[in-house]
Amino acid sequence: MTEPLQPPSQTRPADWAAHAVPFIAWLALMLLPGSPSGLTYTLRAAIGLALFLVLRPWRGYPALRLRNLPLAAVVGAAVCLVWIAPECPCLGARWPAWRDLYLKYAVLPWGKIPETPSPAPFAPETCGWTFSVIRLLGSAFVISFIEEFFWRGFVYRWIITKDFRSVDLGRFVLTAFLLTAVLFGVEHDRWLVGILAGLAYGAMAILTRDLWAVGIAHAITNFLLGLYVLATGHHAFW
Repeated sequence: MTEPLQPPSQTRPADWAAHAVPFIAWLALMLLPGSPSGLTYTLRAAIGLALFLVLRPWRGYPALRLRNLPLAAVVGAAVCLVWIAPECPCLGARWPAWRDLYLKYAVLPWGKIPETPSPAPFAPETCGWTFSVIRLLGSAFVISFIEEFFWRGFVYRWIITKDFRSVDLGRFVLTAFLLTAVLFGVEHDRWLVGILAGLAYGAMAILTRDLWAVGIAHAITNFLLGLYVLATGHHAFW
C-alpha cells in the first residue's frame, strides 16, 4: 500500500529568517559596548530597519485594510494607558502601597523597586534632542513592526505547527495564544502589562487577520508612550 502524499510545506527557510532575524539582531545589538546610549540605539534601529526591509517578512501577507485603522488606534491608545496607569504619579500618591507592590513584583528585576538610571540615557539633556527623537521614532516605527511579524506572524503560528505559514492568521488556539502573550510579556521589564499588551495585540491579529494594522496599533502605543516620557521625564519606561 502506498503512503498518501503529504501536502508540500508552505514554509521555506527564508520565511523563518525573514521573521526571526530582525528581532534576534535587535536583541543582540542591545549588548553593544556602551549600550544603552543614543548612538548605540541609533545603530540598533538602523540595522533593525535595514534587515526588516531587506528580508521583507510581510511577503505573502494581506495588505493593510484601512477599515482596521480605527481599531488599531483604540487598541494602541488603550495599551499605552494600561502601561502607564500603574506608575502614574497621581495614582501612586493615592495608593503608594499598591504602586510599590506593582513595582516590586510586576517589574523586573523581581523583588525590589527598580531604580531609574541617572542620568537617563535617552533624556534630551543627556543625549540631545536628535537622539531622543530617534529613540522615539525607532520604538514606534521600527521595533513595533519587527516584533509583530516575529511574535504574531511567526511565534504564535509556529507553536501551532512548525509549518507556520500554513496557519491562517485568524486561527485561534488557546495554548498558543496564551503562551505567545506570556513570552511577549517577559521580553519586557514590565512583564505584567507586557502580557496584557500581548493579549490585546494577539486578539487583534486573530480578529482582523491584518498584521499591518496590529503593527500600527503597536506603533501607536510606543509613540504615545514615548511622548509621555518626553513630556513627563518618566524615563523608567525607556
